[in-house]
Amino acid sequence: MARHVSDDFRARDYWHPRFWPMWINLGILRTIALFPYRCQILLGGVFGKIIQILSPKRQRVVDINLQLCFPEKSVAERNKIKNASYQNLGIALLEMSMCWWWSEDRLRSLVEIRGREHIEAVLDSGRGVILLTGHFTSLEIGGRLFTLSMPLQAMYRTQKNRLFDSYLYTRRKSYLENVISRKNTRQMIRGIKKLIPTWYAPDQNFPNEKNVFVPFMGVQTATISAGSRIAQSSGGAMLPFYPERKKDGSGYIIWIETPLVDFPSGDDVRDATAINASIEKFVRQNPEQYLWAHKRFKTRPPGEPAIYP
Repeated sequence: MARHVSDDFRARDYWHPRFWPMWINLGILRTIALFPYRCQILLGGVFGKIIQILSPKRQRVVDINLQLCFPEKSVAERNKIKNASYQNLGIALLEMSMCWWWSEDRLRSLVEIRGREHIEAVLDSGRGVILLTGHFTSLEIGGRLFTLSMPLQAMYRTQKNRLFDSYLYTRRKSYLENVISRKNTRQMIRGIKKLIPTWYAPDQNFPNEKNVFVPFMGVQTATISAGSRIAQSSGGAMLPFYPERKKDGSGYIIWIETPLVDFPSGDDVRDATAINASIEKFVRQNPEQYLWAHKRFKTRPPGEPAIYP
C-alpha cells in the first residue's frame, strides 16, 4: 500500500507549537462528541454563523454562486439559503466528532437508507458500484453512516495542516475499506472491480484535468470527464447517492437511486451532462445543504470573462 504523506512525519513533530491551535480544536471536537445529537446540531448552527461573520470574502463567492444558480429568486430568498448553508457548514464540521468517536450503535439510530436495493441489485449482477454524489455539507457524515451497512472506498485529498491531515486520514481509514489518493485512479478502479462501493464526487473545479463544458444549475460549467473513463474501465454502474440532513434535526436520510441509464455512453459531453443533472436535482431539493463557498464556475469557456473577483 502506498504511504500517506503524513506517514513521513514523526510523532514528536506533531507537538511543535505551530500545531497547538489544531490540538485545541481537536480537543474541543472530542468534548463535543460527548454531547447529545440535538445539542451538537444547535452548536453547529451557531458555529456556522460565526464562520459566516468571519469570512466576508468567501460570502461574496457564495452570493455570486447563488445569483448564477437561482436568478429567479429574490435577494432575500438567496440570503436565506446562504445563511442556512453556513449553519449547515458549521454542523458539518462538528459532525466530524460523531464520525470519529461515536459508537456504531449510536450512529445507526440516526440513519435511514432509502434505495439500498438498487446497490444490491447491481452487485448481485456482478458489476461494481460508483456512488455519484456532490459536495454537500453532509458528505462526511453520510459516508460514515453508509459504512454501517456496507463497505465503502473513497478518494482523499491531502490537507495543508499535517496534524489535521494525519488525524483525518487515520480516522477515515478506520471505517473506510480503502482511502485512496485522488491521483491513484487505478487503485479506485481495482476496488470497483472487487465490488467495493465507491464514493465519487466530481462537482468541483479541476482546471488541470480533462474538462468539457456542460450545464450545471443553468450555467456552462467545466466538468471533468473522468467519470466516464472510470465507469468504462471498471465496468461499474453509476448510482446517484445523496445524504440528506433531516430538517427537523432527528438524523439523516441516505438516498440511493437507480443507475444512470446508458452510462458511459461513449460521449463525454452526454455523460457529463447526465452527471451534472443528477447532482443538480438534489441541489435544488436541498440548496441550503450544498457547499456554495467553492468557486465552482472559476474555469470559463474560451472568451468568457472571469466570474469571481
